[in-house]
Amino acid sequence: MITVVLVAVFAMLALMTQAGVLLFQYRFPARGEAIEVAGARLNVLDLGPRDAAHPPIVMIHGASSNLEVMRAPLGDILAARHRVILIDRPGHGWSSQLKGEAAAPAAQARMIEQALEKLGIGPVILVVHSWAGALGARMAIDYPERIAGLVMLAPVAYPWRGGVGWFNELVAMPLIGPLLAHTVTLPLGTLLMARSARGVFLPQIMPDDFITAAAIPLALRPREFLANAHDLAALKQAVMEQAPRYREIAAPTLVISGDADTTVSTHIHSRPFAAAVANARLIVLPGVGHMVQNAAPDLIAREIEMMIELITCADAVENRHPQPQPRYREE
Repeated sequence: MITVVLVAVFAMLALMTQAGVLLFQYRFPARGEAIEVAGARLNVLDLGPRDAAHPPIVMIHGASSNLEVMRAPLGDILAARHRVILIDRPGHGWSSQLKGEAAAPAAQARMIEQALEKLGIGPVILVVHSWAGALGARMAIDYPERIAGLVMLAPVAYPWRGGVGWFNELVAMPLIGPLLAHTVTLPLGTLLMARSARGVFLPQIMPDDFITAAAIPLALRPREFLANAHDLAALKQAVMEQAPRYREIAAPTLVISGDADTTVSTHIHSRPFAAAVANARLIVLPGVGHMVQNAAPDLIAREIEMMIELITCADAVENRHPQPQPRYREE
């Protein structure tokens, strides 16, 4: 009898999940172009003037989100003058997922490099947030000719104490993970979504329309929830392996974090990364939490504009990427 009841409950939850998936995908349709790379598709949204003389700006989101998190407000500000390319990471938003190795930053970096190559794009200013900090650093190591400038926003760059949360670790497990993702996570996540999002913004207040404007409910779809869990489960080992190579990064680098970030510690990640990269500048924003692109979009846009001007001037004089300069002090 207990078995019958459990089967019935899980069947009902599975039906609720499928209904939720259809509803969320109807409410938040794909915006962008599908680019085929290495057996998968990346959703790419191209904003701003295509004929801009400056390097395009490529923006990559972190965990539990999609490209809309980077679009407003920062991406829209930059798109007024620059070509801005936003990409859903593999398995997130409207990008499909390569199984297995796709969870590693190195694999995702390779897919993004392929997409940019297919778009016929040269060197870019790469702007990455949170989880994608590891991806951005990896791209700067593996594809230095692609990165004209690197902007790391509250980035993950080094191993940390502890794990990534028991539920994420559980969902990343074979058999158990897919069962939970197709039954429990969407109904439960719908109830907890607003609370979790508010926690990431603290001590700032989350905008009232953030969850809808950023299409956050898409992250509760089973395939995306599984992809996110695998991303998080693979992250610590990935940064442990690549951290010794950060000194190879030659691109002009800007790191911006908040000193009140309780999601990704500025002390563990941003400060050591800026110290390791020869041509890095670190800005720590007082009283700012993890969502720095929402807390200080105008400041970040100005800093990116300054980086572009310096790179453009250096290229005009030397007809090549600028050589590393002495490290800036923390601001």
